[in-house]
Amino acid sequence: MEGTAVRPQASAARPASELRRRLWRNKWIYVMILPGLLYFLIFKYIPMFGLVISFQDYKPFKGIFGSEWVGFEHFRRLFTEPDFWMILSNTLILFGMNLLFYFPVPIILALMLNEVRIAFFKRFFQTLVYLPHFMSWVIIVSISYVMLTMDGGIVNELLVYLGMDKINFLLSPEWFRPMYIVQVIWREAGWGTIIYLAAIASVDPQLYEAARMDGAGRFRQIWHITLPAIRSVIIVLLILKIGDVLELGFEHVYLLLNSMNRDVAEIIDTYVYTAGLRQMQFSYSAAVGFFKSLVGLVLVMIANKLSKKFGEEGIY
Repeated sequence: MEGTAVRPQASAARPASELRRRLWRNKWIYVMILPGLLYFLIFKYIPMFGLVISFQDYKPFKGIFGSEWVGFEHFRRLFTEPDFWMILSNTLILFGMNLLFYFPVPIILALMLNEVRIAFFKRFFQTLVYLPHFMSWVIIVSISYVMLTMDGGIVNELLVYLGMDKINFLLSPEWFRPMYIVQVIWREAGWGTIIYLAAIASVDPQLYEAARMDGAGRFRQIWHITLPAIRSVIIVLLILKIGDVLELGFEHVYLLLNSMNRDVAEIIDTYVYTAGLRQMQFSYSAAVGFFKSLVGLVLVMIANKLSKKFGEEGIY
C-alpha cells in the first residue's frame, strides 16, 4: 500500500524536475527571448484592455471605470458616416496596389541578387537597396517633394526640357497612388529581400548541380528549384501581409495628404488620428481601430485556412 502511494508522487515530481533542468540548461535562450516577450506584453497585450472605451462615451477626467457605457453606438456611427465608404475604399485600393505591385518586388530582387556571383558586387548592391529602409518617411517624402515640386523639381524640369508641360504631382489626386506605391517600393523592397535571401541560402546546392547537368539554364533553375523551395516562406509572408489589409501606416500617407487629394488619400489610419487626437473623439476612434483590427484577424484566419487547404503549412 505504501509503495503504491509513493509512485504517483514520484512520477509527478519527475516531470517537474525535468522541466526545471531544461529551463536551467536553456536559460540564456530564454533570457534572449525575454525582451521580445516584454515588448509584446507591454505594448501589444496590456493596451488591448483599452478597447473597452469603444463601447463607452469615454471622458478622460472620469476614466475607463467612470465613463458611461453606450454599447455599439460608435460602431453604428462608423458604418453610417458619410465618408466611411470613401475612406474604406481608399484603404482597400492602396492595400491592393501594395499586394499587386510591392509584394512581388522583394521576391524578384532576392532572386536577382542571388544570381550575382561576384561577392563584392552582391554585398554592394545589397547595402544599396537596404539603405532607404533606415530613412524615416519624413526624409523619403521630403526627397520626393524636392524631386517632384513644380518650382525647380528635377522631374518637372526634365519634362520641360523634353517639350512637355509640368505636372503637379504633389497636389494631383490621380498621381497620389502611383507616387505612394513607388515610395513604398523604394523604401521597403530591399529590406524585404532579407527573409527571401535567407530562405534561398538554405536550398541544397546539389539540386542546382543536378539541374545544370541536365542542361537547365539559370531561368529554369529559378523556376523549378528556387521558387518551389521558398514557396512556403512566400505563403507565410503573404498571409501576414493580408492581415495588414487596413494597416497601411499613418505617417507615410499623412505626409502626402492635403486638401486637394483627400478624396483618394484619406485612409483609416489618418481618419483615426483626425477623429481621435485632433477632434478628441477617443471612443469613436477606438471603435474605428477595433474594426480595423477585427477585419485583419478574420482575413488572416481565412488566408491561413485556404493555404492549408492547398497543402501549405500556414502560420499556425
